Amino acid sequence: MLARVERSGSRNRGSARRPGARAGQVAAALIALAAVAGCSSSSSPSSAASPASTAPASTAPATSLSPAVTGPPPCATSGLNVTLGASSGYAGGVDVPIVFTNTSGATCTLSGYPGVSLVSAPPYTQIGLAAQRASTVPVKLITLATGAAANAVLQIVDALNFGSATCSPTQAAFLRIYPPNQTAPVFLADTSEICAQPVQTLFISAVQTG
Repeated sequence: MLARVERSGSRNRGSARRPGARAGQVAAALIALAAVAGCSSSSSPSSAASPASTAPASTAPATSLSPAVTGPPPCATSGLNVTLGASSGYAGGVDVPIVFTNTSGATCTLSGYPGVSLVSAPPYTQIGLAAQRASTVPVKLITLATGAAANAVLQIVDALNFGSATCSPTQAAFLRIYPPNQTAPVFLADTSEICAQPVQTLFISAVQTG
């Protein structure tokens, strides 16, 4: 009888340890689940942010540009009749209007200064200095319809105002005139005297209406 009791007690002690072992296993399982849940929750923001970081940047809608506004073209030399207006003398020189009339058959524009110099007979060698720009009138864009005219005033200082040694007065044969922003000249007869030495005797204004 004693032996049976001991075996029975042995079984009871074994069975008493099993609930503790099971409790440890359950605790370990819960810890593992908590760790998995923690990893899952910590990785979820990055996984949620990943699509946003790889999403293409939004593109602003293209704006439609208005076509460039274009006006009349510059007046070409071939479309201008260039003449000399009535001169007006003053003590020590003369003012001569250079008149540009649009004969092209289409509206065109003039702006700025013509290029002017006095030259000899052909081959049109320049004598002295070309006309210096004068600020007597402001620079404006002038629109010329067919038949309309603009002018620039050329001031020619009398070469006799200067000594012969410093001026070397020389009679010219033509005025060489480049309309504003053009490279083809016009030659008009003019026998003014000019300094062959580098003395400034020609001054030109910007073109103006009229």
